[in-house]
Amino acid sequence: MHKTAVAIRHVHFEDLGIFDAVLSDAGYAVRYHDLDADPFATLDPLEPDLLIVLGGPVGVYETEAYPYLAEECAILATRLAAARPTLGICLGAQQIAKALGADVGPMGHKEIGFGPLRLNDAGRVGPLRHLEGIPVLHWHGDAFQIPDTAENLASTPLCATQGFSLGHHVLALQFHPEVDVTAGIERWLTGHAAELAGAGIDPRVLRTHAAQVGPELREAGQKMLAEWLQGVV
Repeated sequence: MHKTAVAIRHVHFEDLGIFDAVLSDAGYAVRYHDLDADPFATLDPLEPDLLIVLGGPVGVYETEAYPYLAEECAILATRLAAARPTLGICLGAQQIAKALGADVGPMGHKEIGFGPLRLNDAGRVGPLRHLEGIPVLHWHGDAFQIPDTAENLASTPLCATQGFSLGHHVLALQFHPEVDVTAGIERWLTGHAAELAGAGIDPRVLRTHAAQVGPELREAGQKMLAEWLQGVV
């Protein structure tokens, strides 16, 4: 019997990417919960064996402009209180942090591009060890504080909080290991064109870096998720 995984997707091109095959291999039947297509009222916080909250170009504090963010955070709060397996990426990680009572806000600068993580001792003994020394994709201007009950895992020079875990059932990642850069990142470059222009970032540089790190990053990202799924309780 398949386990179920529901992925909340905020924008279509920020999908599961390389994680899709790993989830399938681990026995999960995956479905997306897309904004507009599916009201949050139809999503049972406790029903999926795994809930994944993906990224998006909004801030968790923008609930007046984007009311669904408050609904999403409430779903996460219920799920986390029940210790149900949950994975968050970028905005999803920030929403997990907020649901756990931690502060989330603007860093005052953007972190966009490829760069390695600085793993701490906790990060080196867990699934993130597969990413050590490999440039991963960063794309954010906000950052979370580490919740009191969670364990910090990694940092970068531009962001001190790149990931945290809570027991064996919650993993929150500020960076984007799910993106299949071997397939190109044109959807990302086009979808975030205004943000890139505002930050003075040349998309040609990102395109070149993606081609350089793609195969290695794909393999490492899939190993990371596979190991985490093996330990999920």
